Amino acid sequence: MAKIAYQKLHTHRPHYWGVIALNAVILAAGLGAAYYMEHRGHIVTGMNNQVVWGMPHVFAVFLIVAASGALNIASVSSVFNRAEYKPYARLSGVLAIALLIGGLAVLVLDLGRPDRLIVAMTTYNFKSIFAWNIFLYVGFLVIVAAYLFVMMDSYASRSNLAAKAVGGLAFGWRLVLTTGTGSIFGWLVAREAYDAAIMAPLFIAASLLYGTAFTVLALMLMGQAMRQRLMSDEMAGRLRGLMAIFALAVLYVTAVHHLTKLYASERHGIERFLLLDGGIYTVLFWVGQILIGGILPLAILAAPRLGHGRTAIGVAAGLFLIGGLAQMYVIIIGGQAFPLILFPGMQVTSSFFDGQVATYRASLPEILLGLSGLSIAVLVIGFAVKLLPFLPQPAR
Repeated sequence: MAKIAYQKLHTHRPHYWGVIALNAVILAAGLGAAYYMEHRGHIVTGMNNQVVWGMPHVFAVFLIVAASGALNIASVSSVFNRAEYKPYARLSGVLAIALLIGGLAVLVLDLGRPDRLIVAMTTYNFKSIFAWNIFLYVGFLVIVAAYLFVMMDSYASRSNLAAKAVGGLAFGWRLVLTTGTGSIFGWLVAREAYDAAIMAPLFIAASLLYGTAFTVLALMLMGQAMRQRLMSDEMAGRLRGLMAIFALAVLYVTAVHHLTKLYASERHGIERFLLLDGGIYTVLFWVGQILIGGILPLAILAAPRLGHGRTAIGVAAGLFLIGGLAQMYVIIIGGQAFPLILFPGMQVTSSFFDGQVATYRASLPEILLGLSGLSIAVLVIGFAVKLLPFLPQPAR
């Protein structure tokens, strides 16, 4: 097989530096928001005693889930010996690291007491899935960094054995990582919207979709910055097919999740809330997640002529990501807004918001903090491809 050539991001166009400057401003605003919330307390946010995970968690979980799926291209190239994906493997790895760093940064800055992170890193309760995830996230960063090293090392890349071994470890680790992230919700028995083993495969399917969509957008935007076609027509078609398959998988698992809950009479309340009369959560589910993030981009990709164009593939990728944010908002915020069932079958007369749907409205500091995580990912990938040869040579 011919040796694959890689390149750095060679561009002096103002578009690139404009994107870098914009994301640097958003990052600065996010840091300011974190400082403001730490010193004023969470009273300045929309979070309360009922909704303790707000908009920053929506962005954080979205980025962490996408990070796992972004490694999919590299895994396919080395673990499954698909040579056509190999030119994009390095970008896949660095994109996975960038997205995970962005997501974890938001979580750290939204702790309320960031100085307590040292306690979380040194004192573990292994009955808690949160403690497990500390090892999963840090391990993912280390393994993917090692994966990039063996892919870029000339001796290791020639032997192909090291890349395949580390790639196999990374493939298995990212499945465990996404399972752990989904299990945060799936094992939360107190919340009726969660408490389902199917949350783990739902998050795995979503990670594949979001990660592939981010990869498509990264290749297209960097190609535009360099005025090169980094994606061949064949690869564009393959990524188009992968996104369609993953989107169908997300829709299928989502349908099974809700149908399973509808089968149990005690879950009819939460399903009515999310699917029929939940206000903003119902709108985001049907319009944001299902229509904008599922049916519409699938229709674009399935169009006989339109769906094969690069612009259509990029638009579909963007819509999948918008739908992903809506999905995470419904899962995280909507799941907390529905009241806890403290005493099943009994009427609760407490006046402390028991039995009432919680209200939540994201504040500006929360939104800025969440967006700063995405900006961190953009800055990491932007400088990484500028400094090291992660990008494939132009497609012919």
